[in-house]
Amino acid sequence: MVLHGRHGHESDPQELYYQQIDTDLAHYALLALGCFAALLLVWRTAACVSCYLRQVACLTNDRQQYFVPASRWLALARQHFLYAPLFRTRHNREFQLSRAVNMGTLPSRNHACILVAILAMNAAMCTVNVPYKTDSAASVIRNRTGTMATVNLIPLVLMAGRNNPLISLLRVPYDTFNLLHRWLARIVVLEALAHVLAWCIPKAQIGGWDAIQSAFNNSSFIRSGLIAACAFTFLLIHSPSPIRHAFYETFLHLHIAVVAASFVFLWIHLNGRPAQHFLLAAIILWAVERSVRIMTILYRNCSRTPTTATIEALPDDLVKIALHLPRPWTVTPGQHIYLYIPAIALWTSHPFSVCWSDYDEKNPTNTSENDKTITTSSTIHLLLRRRTGFTDTLSRRVRKNMNQQLLSVRAIVEGPYGGTHSLDSYGTVLLFAGGVGITHHLLYLRRLARGMADGTVAARRVTLVWAVRSLEYLAWAEEWIGRILGNGKGKEQEEEKGEEKGEVQEEEVHDASRTATALRILVYVTGSYDADDAIRISSRLTADDGRIQVFGGRPSFDTLLGLEIGNQIGAMGVLCCGNGCFSDDVRKVCRDAQSKSHIDFFEESFTW
Repeated sequence: MVLHGRHGHESDPQELYYQQIDTDLAHYALLALGCFAALLLVWRTAACVSCYLRQVACLTNDRQQYFVPASRWLALARQHFLYAPLFRTRHNREFQLSRAVNMGTLPSRNHACILVAILAMNAAMCTVNVPYKTDSAASVIRNRTGTMATVNLIPLVLMAGRNNPLISLLRVPYDTFNLLHRWLARIVVLEALAHVLAWCIPKAQIGGWDAIQSAFNNSSFIRSGLIAACAFTFLLIHSPSPIRHAFYETFLHLHIAVVAASFVFLWIHLNGRPAQHFLLAAIILWAVERSVRIMTILYRNCSRTPTTATIEALPDDLVKIALHLPRPWTVTPGQHIYLYIPAIALWTSHPFSVCWSDYDEKNPTNTSENDKTITTSSTIHLLLRRRTGFTDTLSRRVRKNMNQQLLSVRAIVEGPYGGTHSLDSYGTVLLFAGGVGITHHLLYLRRLARGMADGTVAARRVTLVWAVRSLEYLAWAEEWIGRILGNGKGKEQEEEKGEEKGEVQEEEVHDASRTATALRILVYVTGSYDADDAIRISSRLTADDGRIQVFGGRPSFDTLLGLEIGNQIGAMGVLCCGNGCFSDDVRKVCRDAQSKSHIDFFEESFTW
């Protein structure tokens, strides 16, 4: 891109004046984004302090009635802005064209307002204080749009990183930053095109297109700028949702390669010019983030024993993966990892929720007396559904294995990431899971069950609503659910392990009596349903105490939420993880109930 021409006018007072304005406006743009982040940080910090005080106040309080009523103004803000979709109810439901191709999702109302504000700010920065009635208007617009395109690369690169520090500071999920990243990229490309046109049009008017071709052939300054602009335009063309979803691996590697090339040509183009330090900041952020990722991968996986993955094929196109880690790490609810399996997809990585973790028995000091819910794990479990691309190749590879059941391969794990939501301060917790969305909830359920038994969380009523297509889902989760409830198949297996080692893990077999009436699991089978099998499985898991109930058909979210409101203890936290239609329905009933009681809604959608 062309920022400042080499025409010997560097000492021209007018050009220096507008050059200073360009630099100042670029700094104002960064300052505006920084102030918004600071305000959000204050808001999030106040919310975290409030949740902590509420949790402490409710540890020994079984009524918690003070926290049940809704705040009028906050409820209105949540219903019509914070939790509201852009239009009616559609938010995470994808515009699906085929099994592999979709047009993406709609942003929420608050996200749309942020995007409009960013777009308006950039439009104002590019058009303010331009002498439109003079001959220098085109050159001012050219330099202004080029400077703004370059300065926007700083937040653009920051929001693209998996190790973005704002994720943990602001407790904003990566999905939101990824959305902002995509729209900032579109703004950068539009500004780059405006920059090029502001140079090309006056040039063509004076000397024709031959003058443009001559400048391209004879000037490395012009040539590098035009190549960088073309690279940015290509990034815009190849990144729409249908292409990104249908050819994700190709898109990802091509995207990184073209970004690197565009930065090189842009650096050549900006050599010695004021906007070059903005590009330098973006390159430093990119290099630091990549370096952190590489160091994390090396630390997590490089040891005497490598990371291995034991892969098991399950019915209904499900695949279960047990990752055996050379170094244990702290596992908290809501986290996800990026998994590399070179034998399946070379160096391509894909995100998956951490479904379960086994505790590290060799290092008992990792579990404190005050908090038995955060421990280290040397084995983590993933569960994924067969779709297209990587998951399809992995599923077919497992099923072609000699024993048709298990496949053991080398793997590389990157992470963990996420875990921005905490449910410890809510007296009533309602978890909605659709199909494999249960993978996001199991660790939350285990944390809350133990916290209720140990008196370390405010929860007094926890309900999991799980919609599945068949009872086979309950079969593969039987061990983990049994270990959460403290009896059934999970308890029997833990006792067998304890007998072999001469002890029983106290972390796994906790006092279930304290959570017997507070923890419920409601399973809704939307496909074929056998009542006898449902009774048999639920009885084995819960010893006939009724904590697991199985129903046929789709759950009524409105009825279930109304039942919880009628029996609500303290503030209510609702966490949802499922397909787009499922999540949008849960979001709608939570919005409609905002005026009835204190309800905080959280959602994990894993959009990309």
